[in-house]
Amino acid sequence: MRGRLVRFAAVGVVNTATYVGLYLLLRLVLDYLVAHIVAFLLAMVGSYFLNCRFTFRIRPSLRTFLLFPLSNVTNFVVTSAGLYLLVDVFSVSETIAPLLAASVAIPVTFLVAQYILTEPRPRPRWAEDAPEVRS
Repeated sequence: MRGRLVRFAAVGVVNTATYVGLYLLLRLVLDYLVAHIVAFLLAMVGSYFLNCRFTFRIRPSLRTFLLFPLSNVTNFVVTSAGLYLLVDVFSVSETIAPLLAASVAIPVTFLVAQYILTEPRPRPRWAEDAPEVRS
């Protein structure tokens, strides 16, 4: 699991660099908010495929592709709550607080991504007697 977490963090670094590069490039032709949204979505798609291939070594599927954004929501919620608590409750510097919040969010986000991408799903009751089809 430690190796996966390190690979997950490495993918996060690549994802962040991809987002920033795309944002700066798109900002030349788009409004900043539109550039942010497009860059974020494109970087998230790249992150999905990198995490499938590099971090978890699984084959991408439509189901996991559609569920993967939940890991980004988790990251956003944990970092936002952490940032608020650190700055407003514990009076931590606004400069340092995002780094501390991210250090908590990364392992939590990793666990959510791992669950989404690797947990086997039980077959529906109606499919119990059906033969399993493998591709």
